[in-house]
Amino acid sequence: MKLVLAPMEGLVDDVMRDVLTRIGGIDLCVTEFVRVTSVLLPTRTFMRLAPELAHGGKTRAGAPVRVQLLGSDPACLAENGAKAAALGAPGVDLNFGCPAPTVNRHRGGAILLNEPELLHQIVAATRRAVPVDIPVTAKMRLGYEDKSRALECAQAIASAGADELTVHGRTKVEGYKPPAHWDWIARIREALTIPVIANGEVWTLDDYRAIRAESGCDTVMIGRGLVACPDLAARIIAGGPAQPMAWADMLPWVEDFFRQCWRKSAENRYPAARLKQWLGLLKRSWPEAAELFEQVRREQEAEKIEDILKAKLGK
Repeated sequence: MKLVLAPMEGLVDDVMRDVLTRIGGIDLCVTEFVRVTSVLLPTRTFMRLAPELAHGGKTRAGAPVRVQLLGSDPACLAENGAKAAALGAPGVDLNFGCPAPTVNRHRGGAILLNEPELLHQIVAATRRAVPVDIPVTAKMRLGYEDKSRALECAQAIASAGADELTVHGRTKVEGYKPPAHWDWIARIREALTIPVIANGEVWTLDDYRAIRAESGCDTVMIGRGLVACPDLAARIIAGGPAQPMAWADMLPWVEDFFRQCWRKSAENRYPAARLKQWLGLLKRSWPEAAELFEQVRREQEAEKIEDILKAKLGK
């Protein structure tokens, strides 16, 4: 049994990975996508999206961080995959699931699910280029418009040499609308000989138990559910409790996150925007997060927000 923190563009960056893995229960992380077009990317691009590469490819809590690549050129993805591995990435992941329209228009992410042969070429080229001891994995959705080619895509990825496949149980068109089709993840798992990781619509301990039971997968990837309730992974590992930690215990982590965002960027609006973004998800689990959001909503200056957080913490 393993728990993986999902890659989420614009949300799960190195700061979020650091905080969530220190709260506990997460075995593995995957970066936001590194967009690959037609060139070998400079080292600074990899370091910007995966600063953990400078620390053995792990978060401070010790969770390995695989580097995710997005693109459609097999040779270029392979070359950049090899570079990520050379920089210390403990794994290279290929993005065949991003539903963003701008990404899809440029032949990236879920649009490639219309071309199973291209998926095969990308995975095969990357697997050949990356040292055999470094996993090459992929993430896909059930299709672009429908699920008619889900098994074909999964088999194309597996037969090309992928070490693991994460399946998000929705099509691109379905976006993030419930439900996620966990039964389709089971179909794919049954058809493949490589490990399949289940992903989609896991918000609670009961959801986790349900996706495990319906998909038959031992490993589950969680994205928004972990960002909205950061101790979910720890409670899954412990087998309970069903309810999240007290807000008084969560609030210091919120301050930690805010301070790290502030250190990361000299632009005053960045830490404020990131905090508000996170509070918008945390309020699913804690009414107090909604109250804090209202207090900081109109603030742009980091110093003023820090004063509000200090007052909340009694500092």
